[in-house]
Amino acid sequence: MTTVVSDTGVGPLLRGWREQRRLSQLELALRADSSARHISFVETGRSRPSEEMVLKLAEHLEVPVRERNALLLAAGYAPRYAESPLDAPRLETLREGIERLLQGYEPYPALVVDGSYTVVAANRGIGLLLDGVAEHLLRSPLNAMRLTLHPEGLAPRIRNLPEWRGHLLHQMERQIGLARSESLRALYEEVSAYPLPPGTDADGASSAPGPEDVYPYFALPLRIEHDGQVLSFVSSISTFNTPLDVTVAELAIETFLPADPATVAYLQALPPFSG
Repeated sequence: MTTVVSDTGVGPLLRGWREQRRLSQLELALRADSSARHISFVETGRSRPSEEMVLKLAEHLEVPVRERNALLLAAGYAPRYAESPLDAPRLETLREGIERLLQGYEPYPALVVDGSYTVVAANRGIGLLLDGVAEHLLRSPLNAMRLTLHPEGLAPRIRNLPEWRGHLLHQMERQIGLARSESLRALYEEVSAYPLPPGTDADGASSAPGPEDVYPYFALPLRIEHDGQVLSFVSSISTFNTPLDVTVAELAIETFLPADPATVAYLQALPPFSG
């Protein structure tokens, strides 16, 4: 065993991830086909883990790809995962596939965000929902959380804002717990502090119930007003399986499926998108 004399090496980092995942050394050892004694030696710096062991522990601790590179560096190894710009030639096939997916989903809304909820791609269905959003929120880079929760964004037109806001904030809390991202935490602190639009009850519905409220939704819908019509959507988020690139690992594709027949009829009656 190699002794590592360092208080900031890979051991404390792994211990932090293990404690965050609420696993004992024995539980982690069993998952990684190791021993509690070896895990203890790694965490205290008495043993330097192999590159394979670092990656195995990171996998069982569900460490995000970006942070796996940090673990490897702390252990004295080269990063394993590239971080390619989204416009890099090696990601051309990915970009084309995403574009076809988004276009094929029209007229229903769909978009792609990165790990900080920056919008990297969107279809024209999303554009339908942005009417009336303040110009400063539409400047690049667009951020999906700001667009949705800002009082000058979509928030005033979301009929069930308290419920949808709670869903989004909970989603961000879970992601912060997984990724330990300071930029994401800063975004969370910002958007969670936005004031609710006038007339919105923080503990109840943001408008008086109407006929559309009795529809038996099968999942929490986003109910948003557009041109005098209340549209209802349920969202689905997809990520890439076993990504080998940091950029790809942090991409999420969110699609919005109509949640009631009225929304389907309204969207299908729209004039075809041109161009």
